[in-house]
Order: sequence, then structure tokens, then C-alpha cells
Amino acid sequence: MTHPEILLKQVPMFRSLRAEDSQRIASLLQRHVLRKGDVLFRNGEEGHSLYMIIAGKIKIVRQSRDGDEMILAVLSAGDFCGEMALLDGLSRSADAVAVEETHLYGLNRKDFLTYVMNNETAVKAVLSALSKRLRRADDFLEDIFFLSVSGRLAKKLIELAMSNGYQEVEKGPIQLSVSQKDLAGMIGATRESVNKELRVLREKNWVSLSGRTILIHNLEALKQRIK
Repeated sequence: MTHPEILLKQVPMFRSLRAEDSQRIASLLQRHVLRKGDVLFRNGEEGHSLYMIIAGKIKIVRQSRDGDEMILAVLSAGDFCGEMALLDGLSRSADAVAVEETHLYGLNRKDFLTYVMNNETAVKAVLSALSKRLRRADDFLEDIFFLSVSGRLAKKLIELAMSNGYQEVEKGPIQLSVSQKDLAGMIGATRESVNKELRVLREKNWVSLSGRTILIHNLEALKQRIK
């Protein structure tokens, strides 16, 4: 199993650690393993730890009053979450749920703040991460206002294809392991509307479905649908 000090280097704000600092932080980490669907933390809970993802995926989710999910971000190996509550001392602002089996390290609030206050690189990394998440939120709101459901779905499929898709053979379909429920949460739509749009895309032979896997056959055609 990879040593914690090596895994720390996957997280941007820990990449510049000196050897002695790396050893100290590594000794303070607590390992967590989540099964698919397990909740790391819930909206409203007191925030006591920053979490670094070793392997797997975590979705950051807000629940509407009628129970629908809005997925704010999907984080993977090298990403971190939970820093907002540690920085402002307030409760968690969203749920964090494992999309698949996920391995993480937790760093508690006191040790995290001590580290950040004494490391300019860490401060810059945290600010950069927060900035990226704010930009994603802005982009999401812009899409909600200016793009149709079909346009938002096409855009999200393209984004996922570029970041998480894989091909078994060269020039073969791009495979995405994502549920229709999660897709709906990512684009601010209902599962029924996503199912309807996917049916249209299947009829055009641009995508196909295989269980919980979406296969993209024509990425260029999807790009023309963003409007």
C-alpha cells in the first residue's frame, strides 16, 4: 500500500512539504474507507476534518425541499473536501457521498489550521480550490439560465467524457459510468427529463446505454447540441 507521505503529494496544497513536515502531517492522518453510497458528512453537521481523496469519487450534494439532488461537484483522487467548514467554523454546507468505493485520509481542524497558517503554499492551494468551485457554481447557474435541458445534458456528457471517460479500443465509444439520477443532479433537471433526452440521443445513434454505462458514439454531434 502506498505510504501516506507519498499520497500527500497528490494533494496540491501538500506538494511542497518539507520531509519533516510531510512526516508530521502523515502521522496525524486518519484513514477512512467508504462503500458506494456511504455518507462522509451531511449538510448542517459540525465540520471537524478536511478529507483528502486517495482513490474513488465523492459527490458534493445539496438536497432540495422535495428531495431532489443538486450535485455541486464530483471529486476524485488528489482532490480534497470539507475545507469550507474548517476555515469559517460553520457547519457543513452540503452532503458528501461516495459515488463508488472511496479511500480517504482525514486531517482534523486544529492540525489543519496550524499547517495552513504556517504554509503560504497551502493557503494559495486552498484559495485556488475555492476559486475553482465558485467558478463552477457560476458556470452552473449560467447554464441553468441560458441552456435548455438538452444543451445542459450534452455539455455535461462532453465534460464527463473528457475527464472520466475511457475507451476499450481506439476510436471506440467513450464509456461513462454514471447514473441518470446523478446526471440529472449535475445539470439541475429531473431524472425523467434526462431519460427523455437520452432517448432522443439514442435514436440519433449518438449514444447508447449498457446497464449503468453510457456509451458516447458521436462527441462532435453532441457539441452541436449545446444551445
